[in-house]
This record gives sequence, structure tokens and C-alpha cells, in this order.
Amino acid sequence: MTVVAQAGTTNKHVLLWIEEMVKLCKPDRVHWCNGSEEEKAELLKEAVRVGDFEALNQEKLPGCYLHRSAPNDVARTEHLTFICTRNKDDAGPTNNWMEPKEAYQKLEAIFDGAMRGRTLYVVPFIMGQPGSPFSKVGIEVTDSLYVALNMRIMTRMGSVAWKQLGDSNDFTRGLHSKADLNENRRYICHFPEDNTIWSVGSGYGGNALLGKKCLALRIASWLGRQEGWMAEHMLIIGVEDPQGEVTYLTGAFPSQCGKTNLAMLIPPASQKGYKVWTVGDDIAWLRIGPDGRLWATNPEAGFFGVAPGTNTLSNPNAMATIRRDTFYTNVLKKPDGTVWWEGMDGETPREGVDWRGNRWTPDSKEKGAHPNSRFTAPASQCPSISPQWEDPKGVPISGILFGGRRAKVAPLVVQARNWQHGVFVAATMASETTAAATGKVGVIRRDPMAMLPFCGYHMGDYFSHWLAMGKRLANPPKIFHVNWFRTGEDGKFLWPGYGENLRALRWVVDRCQGRGEAVENPIGFLPPASAIDRTGLSLTEEALKALLSIDRSSWEEELQLQSEFFHSLGERVPQALWEEHAALSKRLDL
Repeated sequence: MTVVAQAGTTNKHVLLWIEEMVKLCKPDRVHWCNGSEEEKAELLKEAVRVGDFEALNQEKLPGCYLHRSAPNDVARTEHLTFICTRNKDDAGPTNNWMEPKEAYQKLEAIFDGAMRGRTLYVVPFIMGQPGSPFSKVGIEVTDSLYVALNMRIMTRMGSVAWKQLGDSNDFTRGLHSKADLNENRRYICHFPEDNTIWSVGSGYGGNALLGKKCLALRIASWLGRQEGWMAEHMLIIGVEDPQGEVTYLTGAFPSQCGKTNLAMLIPPASQKGYKVWTVGDDIAWLRIGPDGRLWATNPEAGFFGVAPGTNTLSNPNAMATIRRDTFYTNVLKKPDGTVWWEGMDGETPREGVDWRGNRWTPDSKEKGAHPNSRFTAPASQCPSISPQWEDPKGVPISGILFGGRRAKVAPLVVQARNWQHGVFVAATMASETTAAATGKVGVIRRDPMAMLPFCGYHMGDYFSHWLAMGKRLANPPKIFHVNWFRTGEDGKFLWPGYGENLRALRWVVDRCQGRGEAVENPIGFLPPASAIDRTGLSLTEEALKALLSIDRSSWEEELQLQSEFFHSLGERVPQALWEEHAALSKRLDL
């Protein structure tokens, strides 16, 4: 075995653990990553040499490379993702569970010798800003150049992590190997009681970049409950008004509900003097500050975004971000060495090389880019990135948005009555599937706080943690639910969406700042139609009133579905949420 670079740390806990992992995986070489520019150049050169990456047109896309994953390895594999706690009930009914001893034994058999002929990369990283009270150190051991290079973008990677860790034993241990990419031997296992993640058989982003969903949400949500903070699947934005005052909001949205677009929103021309600052697009860690407010930070350093559908209309800031120093995964490569995906601006290319590496034309049966194709880009390149995005104190949160895709039930925007009611609203949030997603329209999927696939413990306990956090907050954020997807009788969307969503956010900000009119309603506080600015918008007063209305018969069905969902979670659902459910039924006279 060859050691390619010096360890960079004398931490005995790290050295002992790495020795154990090397003994298990049996690599030919060990490379200790330091995060330097020289190392990046070396790793990229090696990645191109072995075929993991292809250099793109360096004039048009400087610093950009293309990666193709195995055709059987193109997305998160939630059915193969496990929470391994000693007590099965602690994982809860919404997580797959495996007993820790069984999981370690099963995966050890796959990891044994899995890195023969390969290099083991030791990737030290920080989630969060160096020196911040929010931040956590992790170490990922991997045999994937793709992982080592992507973790350099997505985290603060290298020597900075050794400096922060010092001699401490407080770090997340992450072991990853592509092994043979056999989906029958693919497991993503989380051991929250050991602060450990083992992932084998996949090279795809969310399964392999262990700082992402694995640490930043599943492990961190467990740590947050133990330590009195929160790890959430949320964007963070700052809304700046014409007077220069910035109000910070977080927001949780299930997939296909416009989360990334909202995180990078550009105000329309009619909203003069307003600006939206991007602090984070996907994950928020939240702590109670000494002022009794909730403060949030984005623990990531990059964006791992879905490419298809991203264009200069839906997300111009994202398109600007990914013009350089970006890794593209499973997109189409054009003859000129640039990239394309379905829903991108411009003409459809006449030919290209598709995500599988095959020749492609518009007549091909396969899509040019995989529907889950991705880009990895440094957040610092985003034109709307907030000046405060790397502030180690985080930013103070005045409001929390929850949103889903509902055709009839949910109004455009509604404010919860108080923190407890807001937790109930978030715990019951849902989206209706689209034909593009499933082939079936209108199937309701509950996704409380957009955390159902990412919470590292029982959802009932998770709700209790939210309620407990609220009791500790002297000045809790206001909680809102938004719905950009209300439809009219013709089935078409009533609300224009995209940048125009700022019009609803302005009312949210007003309410957070103690301004703004509101009308009490059985489901919360709604804005009067006059509170939503329609300047320059072809939206009739009748359509706006429909957007702000509720249909009691729809809510009768909704209450029944909420009850069924709570029952499916078992006895750990807090009584306070059942009380909110009963109170809502009473207010609706149902």
C-alpha cells in the first residue's frame, strides 16, 4: 500500500479509525486530501485519465467537467437507505430500520477488499463555517474521485477541517465505496448513536456525498435533538425592501414545488427596490441565539441542483452560477463540448452524446439528459449570494415558509395562528403528484416539513422537538404556508409563480415586521386581496380572490386525510397536534 499524501493531522482518533478502514477495504493507495488548488488540478487530471470525468469546452465553460454515472445508479435509493438504531421504535415507521450489529456485519462483508486496485481518499470536511458554533466536522473515506472532487465544492474540505477538529473525537465517520455498483449489494446506512454513516454500492450524489443528506439532515437531525438545535431541509433567503431593510426567511418545500427557484428569486421589474439574497438553497441548521430568536446557517458550500427544467426563465441565477467551475452529471454533451438538458434555453441540439454515452438526436427514444441529472457548483458564484451567507453567527430568522403543490385546498399564502399551530400546519403539509412525476395526477403525498425521507428518527419525536424548540424561543419566527399551484376551473394555474412570488413574500415580510393587514380565517390569517400588489400583473381581482379562498368540502376531506396520516405514525404523535386538528375541525364547523 502506498500513502500518496501526508495525513495532515496527528489526531489519534482519526488515525486509528483510518487504519481500521484501510485494513477493511484494502486499497492499493491512500490519499489524504488537503483541499489545495494544486490537489484539485491533480485529481481532475486523474479523473479525466481514468474516464470518470470528461473535460468540457474550456472556452465556453471554463473549469467545467462532465460525469456519467452507471445507468443503474442515477438517484437516491430511499428503499435501500436505513436508520440503524438499537431500538427500532426510535427510527419510526417512516424510515427503513436495520439493527446496528446486523448492518455492520452485512456491510463489512461487502467492504472487505472492495478497494483493491483503487485509491482510498481521506476527505476531511466541515459542514458550516469554520469556527462557527453551528459547524460540524466530518471525514469521508471513499474510493471515488467524483466524491472527492464534489465534496471539495459542497463542503469546506481539506486542512481547514483538521484545524477545526484538533485532537477531538467529535466527528462524523463516513465510509463509502462504489464496490461493484451492484444494486443488490447497495446500502446507505446511518448509525446516529455512533455518529457514523456507511454507504456502499452507489456512486451517485446523495448516496455518496455523505455530507449532504446523510450528515446534514439524517445524522444532524438526531444530533440537533440531543443538543437542542434543528437540522432542516430548508432554503434561507433575505428579502431586502426599498429602504434597505433585510428580513430573513427559511422555507421547506417538497420536490417539484419551486424551492431552488425561490432561493434564487429575481424580483420582476414591477417590484422596484426589492432584492432577494440567497443564503442557502437546500439545508438550514438553526439554533436559538442569545437574543431569544432563531438563527440559521447554510452548512453547505455549494449547490447540487437538478438540471432539467432549469433555464433563464425558471432560474436565471442558477444558470449564471453554473457557467464555470461546475461539474455536470448525466446531462447531454453537445458536439461543441457544451451541455444541454430538456427544458434548457435555446434550440434543441440536432445531435449529441446522451447521459448513457450513446449518440443522441431529437428522434431518439431516450432523453438526452437523465430526468435527475445534476450540476455541482460553488455557492459563491451565485449572483444573488448574500453578503452574510458565510457569517459564522448565521442570520436571524423572522419567518418560516412551508409549501406544497395543491390544486384546490391551500390558498396562496396563510399565516399560522401561533408556533404550535404552525407546527401542525407543517406536520400536515402535502403535495399532489403530477403526471410528469408518476403517471398519476392528484395523488396526495404527505411530507411533513419536507423531511419525511431525511429525518434520522421517529417523526412523532421530531414534531415534539419542534414544539419544544418553540417553548424555548422568546421571539419565535412567524410561520406561513404558501401554495403557488392553485388552479382554476379550467385546470390552469391561477398564480404566475417564479419571480412574481415576491408579491406574496412582501405580505409575509410585512406580517413578520408587525405590519400588514390580515383577515382571520378558520385555517389561519389570510391577506385581504388589497394586500397583494397586482401592479403590472395580468391577474384579475376574481382570480386573486379565488387564490385566497378556501373550500370547506375540500377541507373536510383534508381533515380526514390528516387524521389517517397521524394515526399511521403511531402513539408518538404529540397530543398538542391532535388538539390542533380538533380545533381546526371545530373552526371549520365540520
